[in-house]
Amino acid sequence: MQRLASWVRRRTDEVSARGERGMTAIEFVVLTPVLFFMIFLTVQFGLYFFAQNIAEAAAQAGARTARAEADADPGGWRGKATRKANSYIQQLGPQLLVGPSVTTMQPEQSTVGVQVRARVPSVFPGMDLNVTATSRGPVERFVPDGG
Repeated sequence: MQRLASWVRRRTDEVSARGERGMTAIEFVVLTPVLFFMIFLTVQFGLYFFAQNIAEAAAQAGARTARAEADADPGGWRGKATRKANSYIQQLGPQLLVGPSVTTMQPEQSTVGVQVRARVPSVFPGMDLNVTATSRGPVERFVPDGG
């Protein structure tokens, strides 16, 4: 009886060992695409948030220029603000904002602003992400003392 129990135990161990053989490879094949998808998704959203920060910085720089120049140069502040925003885009990340569009605005008489729109480079085919940043504020008017 002892020999039979020993033989059954050995056979059970052999069968279970053979049944587990190859499972690691199958798990690797199944989980690898999921892992790569998660890595590329992390990279894609990192690109998106970095591009959003660049667009915001460019819009704020353009709006600062627009606010400072609108009162002193009513005809030329738009060009200066646009050039300043484009300069920021070129310095911070010319490859991260695809087809940037800089628009100046004057929603009210004493308010000016800049809006930056662009596409984000895609890691996934067919995933089109866009960023938009707007910055505006009151026109700065410098009045000499006593006047």
